[in-house]
Amino acid sequence: MSKSSRPPSSAPAAPVPTDASLEAMLAKALRKTPAEAVADPAQEHEPVAPEQQHCGYVAIVGKPNVGKSTLLNALVGQKISITSRKAQTTRHRITGYRTVGPNQFVFVDTPGFQTRHGNALNRALNKTVLGAVTDVDLILFVVEAGHFHPADAKVMELLPSNVPVVLLANKFDLVHRRGELAPWLKSMQEKHPFAEFVPMSAKNARDVERLFAICAKYLPQQAWMHDPEELTDRSERFMAAEMVREKLFRLTGDELPYTSTVVIDKFEEEGGLKRIAATIVVEREGHKGMVIGEKGEKLKRIGTEARQELEKIWDCKVFLELWVKVRSGWADDDARVRSFGYE
Repeated sequence: MSKSSRPPSSAPAAPVPTDASLEAMLAKALRKTPAEAVADPAQEHEPVAPEQQHCGYVAIVGKPNVGKSTLLNALVGQKISITSRKAQTTRHRITGYRTVGPNQFVFVDTPGFQTRHGNALNRALNKTVLGAVTDVDLILFVVEAGHFHPADAKVMELLPSNVPVVLLANKFDLVHRRGELAPWLKSMQEKHPFAEFVPMSAKNARDVERLFAICAKYLPQQAWMHDPEELTDRSERFMAAEMVREKLFRLTGDELPYTSTVVIDKFEEEGGLKRIAATIVVEREGHKGMVIGEKGEKLKRIGTEARQELEKIWDCKVFLELWVKVRSGWADDDARVRSFGYE
C-alpha cells in the first residue's frame, strides 16, 4: 500500500521532558499491562467486519545485532528472519504479518545500518533501511536498555519527523540497576521526541504481547492487506537460502568474513518432499576451506542443521545439497550484489 493511501502520521513535537514527566513515563512503562489490554492469541483469525478492521506498517530499526530479527520472529509467532551473534545477519527487508482481533500488524524487519564498510553490499543494505522508515505508520527503534552507541546515533539520524517512534529498550532483563534508567531515558528523550518508551525482552512472551497493545494504537482504520493466515511475504526459496546462511554464520563464528552469501540453484517439490540445491559463495579460496572443514565435516553439519530447521518450519521432508564456490570481490561489485538478490 502506498503512503498516499494512508492517513498521515505525525510524531509528537514534544518539548524536552521534565524529571517528573520522565519518572511518570518510566513508571508507566514498568507497570504491568492489564490483562484486557494485552493481545489475546485466542482472538486471532476471528471474523471482523471491514469497517472495524485496523491495519498498518510497523518498521523495526536499530544498529546491527541488537535483537531486531529475534523480535520480529516473536511478534509473528514463527521464525521468518534468521538470527546469529554475527553482525549483519539480516540483509533484506523482511515483512511479517500478525492478525489479532481487529488489528493486522505488518512488521518490517530491516538490516542493521552499516557504518564500517562502504562496499556495494553495505550500500544496498543501507538503502533498504532508508526505504523502510519513510513509508510506515510506526517505527520501533530498538536499542539495548541503558546503552546508546555511536551506531545507535547513526540510526537515530534516519528517523523521520512525521512518523511516531517508540523507543524499545531491548534486553531489559539484563539491566541490574534499574534506577539508572531514568537519567538514561532523559538523555534519550532529549535526542528525539519518542512517542513512548517500552522496556522489554524480545524473548519474554508477556512483553511481546504487551507490545501488540502499544502498537495497535497507531494502526489506521482500514481493511486488512493480507490473509489472516499469512505470516510473511517471503518465499520458501528465500527462506531456504536464509536458513543455510544462518547455520553458516553460527557454525563458522568470526572465522568467516560477513561477505559470504547463499544462492539457491534448485528448488523442487515432489509430493511431501522438497529438493533443494544451494551454493555458498565466499570471496577467497581460504574461506572455502573454512566452510568445508576437515573431511567436509563443517559443510555437512551446516547442511544437516539447515535441513532439520526447514523440516520443522515446513513440516515436511527436505533433501538439501550444498556446494561452495569462490567469487572474488563480489561484495564490491554492484552488478553481482544485485544478481545475488540485494536491491
